[in-house]
Parts: sequence; structure tokens; C-alpha cells
Amino acid sequence: MQNCAERQSLSPQEEQKIRQEIGADEKISRIESIIRGKVRAGFNGSVLIAQRGVVLYQSAFGLAHFERSERDSLLLDSKFQLASLSKTFTAVATLKLVDAGKVKLTDSVQRFIPDFPYHGIQVSDLLSHRSGLPNYAYAFDDSMKRNFYNRQKPYPNNETILRWLATVSPKVPRYNVPGRGFSYSNTNYMVLASIIERASGEPFEQFLKKNIFDPLGMNNTFVATTRNDSINIHKTAGYQWNRRIPKDYYDDVVGDKGIYSTVGDLFKWYLALNGDCLMRKNVLAEAFLPRSFERKGTRNYGYGFRMHVNDQNKPEYIYHTGWWKGYNSMFWFSPKDDFVIILLSNRYNKSVYNIKELLEVLHGHPTQASPDAENGEVEI
Repeated sequence: MQNCAERQSLSPQEEQKIRQEIGADEKISRIESIIRGKVRAGFNGSVLIAQRGVVLYQSAFGLAHFERSERDSLLLDSKFQLASLSKTFTAVATLKLVDAGKVKLTDSVQRFIPDFPYHGIQVSDLLSHRSGLPNYAYAFDDSMKRNFYNRQKPYPNNETILRWLATVSPKVPRYNVPGRGFSYSNTNYMVLASIIERASGEPFEQFLKKNIFDPLGMNNTFVATTRNDSINIHKTAGYQWNRRIPKDYYDDVVGDKGIYSTVGDLFKWYLALNGDCLMRKNVLAEAFLPRSFERKGTRNYGYGFRMHVNDQNKPEYIYHTGWWKGYNSMFWFSPKDDFVIILLSNRYNKSVYNIKELLEVLHGHPTQASPDAENGEVEI
């Protein structure tokens, strides 16, 4: 049985026609020059760029592991931590449960997590970062951690964080009243992953594998908590400031981060987001509606996706970026001109976020957009 991406594959005749219509040869030459410039600037990672279903450019540069004893080159099948780009999967998984009638956007968190200490928050508030919840990674000081955690289990998971919140919430106030404003917080998506588990009766990683990864043929994509030896094949390590980053204290907390994937699998993800094989289109469309207008500007957020909006508040670009412990990622697409830019890196480098030149090539004309990392909001 064909998966979603395979059903959207082009025939040789269709591909040739599209290549001529978009001027593929000239675009490929210019893209290659731009990417080579990024490599000279320190980019170490994988790239895939496609338009109207035609892959214009894909390649990998640098090393998966830099230590002399492990040194190996990156491949197109190399797996990278997606960091906050993982939120796109958590959001769509939540919407799949909405589509199945197991979750409502208006449901309170307490419907699924009765002892959750912050009240008045709906699922829609979590999806759109309008809950006002504090960010778990920054909200608790070291003394709280020492007092709460069992020393023999030093790495918290989602359930640990939920118990922690229930215990120490009086000392950790909200950042804002639910619904009042956009406030990017990883706690939102950690909570959503736990809601997915309770609503589906399955572990988060199992739900994603069964309902998203497998049906889309994303065979190189997994959640970090998955216990399977195959995930280590072509898995990279993260590096920052010329050193390898060891397992982090919060690595086992997922939903806000924690998915590993490849550029090829993310291209399948893009095709699925623009196809009709994930869920009813009107439900998926909820993810791409801008929901934050209290501040004027082009930047906005839907359900799990960032966007740049035009004067009519319609998305010109839909995207998500990420950074986590040496890894940084860019997943950027244009609904109008049907192109996607995917960059994954395992050695932190800001060039991942600088894609203005690529946009000009793919549009075929200069653009005013200058996407960039967003002052810490894209961190994990």
C-alpha cells in the first residue's frame, strides 16, 4: 500500500513539465551557490529544498560525530534532533484526536489531568501559546529540583514535570491570564503530549508512530524516548561552541521537543501537511490560522506553526525553527508558491535561520522577508 508521500509523487512527464515552468536548472545553480556559502560560514548539516513536489536540491555537509574515535560523515539519512520543530507534530497529533472526537479545543486541561494546578486553560490555549503558563525549563530553581527529585532518577519526564507543577505551583505564578496574549512556553507542548497520552490511551511516541510516522512512510523519524536500537542508526550528536553536548537534564521531556528526523522524512511531512491524508482538511486548517493580534507585525502563531502574515492577516509563510543543545533547525514553506526549505544542523550555526536569499531564488524575485531567529522564542 502506498503511503501519503508516494501517492503525491510525480510522473517523469509531470516532473519535467514543472521543472521547465519554474526554471529549475537556474534555481538549482543559485541554490547550490547559497548553500556552499553557508558551509563556508560553518554550516554542518543536511538540506532539502523543493518546489511544487520537485526536489531541487538535497545534500549533507560535515560530520555526524566530530570525535576522532567516532568521526563519520553526515548522510541524507542522518537523524537530527528537531528541537521546537517537534511542536508541529504535537499540534497535528492533538488535532487528529480532535478530528476523532476524543479531544475538544475547548476542553480544560483538568478534563485529562485532574490535579493540574493552573485553571481556566483550554486545549486551544496550549496549542497557540496563550495559556500564560511558566516555562518549566526556567521556572524552577536548583533548590526546588533537589528537593523534588529522587536522586536515583535524575532525568525528569513529562509525568515528573506534571507532579512537580502540582507540588510547587504556589511558588511559580503564571506569566499571564489564559487567552490574554501570546507567550511562548514549552510547558504548553509538554502538557499537550501528556493530554495525547491520556486521550488516546497510548504512549506519546507510540501514538505518533502509529498515526503519523508510519502512515506517512517516515521511517527515519522517532521520539527520543523510544526504546529501539534502530533509532541509533545514523543518529547524530549535537555540538555547540566546539564541544559535544551530553545528555541534558530535560532530554526525556517531550512534546515541546524530542523528535529526531531526516530532511527526507520532513519533506514527506510537508507533502502530508499540504495533502489530504492526515485528517479532514477543515480540521488541519485550524493549525494555519493566525491567532495572535495583540501586537502589530507580520509574525504570528497558529496551532504549532509560526507564520508571517500579509496585510489581510493571511499566512504568506508557515514555518517553525528550533534550537536544543547544539541542534538547530528550519522548516519553512510558502503556501502560495508551493516550496519548502528544510535545514537541519547538529553544530549550532545561525546561518540555518538566514534564508532570505533562498526565498528570492524560489520566488523568482527579491523579497522583503528576512526570517531570523526570534530572540529566544525558538530555543526549544
